[in-house]
Amino acid sequence: MTADPFSFEIGGATLAGLEQGEGLPVVFLHAGVCDKRMWLDQMQAAADAGWHAIAYDRRGYGETVSENEPFSHLDDLEALLDEMDIHAAVLVGCSMGGGLAVDFALAHPGRVIGLVLVGTSITGAPWSVTDEERAIEMAEEDAWERGDIDLLNRVQAHEWLDGPRTRSGRVGGAVRELFLDMNARALGKPPLNQEEAPPDAWGRMEAVSAPALLIVGDEDFTALVERHDTLSETMPNAFAVVLEGVAHIPSIERPDLVNSLLLQFLDALAGDESDLDSDQ
Repeated sequence: MTADPFSFEIGGATLAGLEQGEGLPVVFLHAGVCDKRMWLDQMQAAADAGWHAIAYDRRGYGETVSENEPFSHLDDLEALLDEMDIHAAVLVGCSMGGGLAVDFALAHPGRVIGLVLVGTSITGAPWSVTDEERAIEMAEEDAWERGDIDLLNRVQAHEWLDGPRTRSGRVGGAVRELFLDMNARALGKPPLNQEEAPPDAWGRMEAVSAPALLIVGDEDFTALVERHDTLSETMPNAFAVVLEGVAHIPSIERPDLVNSLLLQFLDALAGDESDLDSDQ
């Protein structure tokens, strides 16, 4: 079973996506240094298990093209669901994609069956770094100020793929090549500076009542590991897992681990959905 491409228009943008399988929908939301291809392994696993797997490139990423106009990622996600006639879905998000999933769950709780959040951003969450982590952030800032996009891409590969406290090149081969290609596409896109910012979510996480699987790699930024711990205590229906020896993009670094956790979570949700059906 292979993924089929699709696209849809909203405003001055044409959003590009992939879908495969049939069943309850699972929408995959990519990180801010990736695109929809970071989820190919998980889409295949979900489709093989009887789910409708969907991933798309947000504005500024991958194959999606957009005018520089006022926009909202929340509105784009809602438009995707409406375009595909989906009332409610499981949302799987990594980093900024996780932040979007949370924002959507707060804005449209009835349209979210469950959440899988990987090294997630949260709108309004605090951020701090260790001295070691600050060094790689400074390298990133220097590459940005110099306009050296190739260097910036390599620094961000160290920062997010390898992990900020590990050696550069820890993750190599086809996985690194994929990361560099996904991030290069994003870095090469024209700027979109009219995004409508969503409201603060950090102070409202106890209101996210959907069942949630929280995943973080222990080689990720310290702030994200600490955030993971806080969310596991704050979100009322969350189950939390820390992956050892893994950084910010575990879906491509250790797809076997992520697939296993994802399928267990989806199986549990499917059971809950069956229970709901039998009660009606």
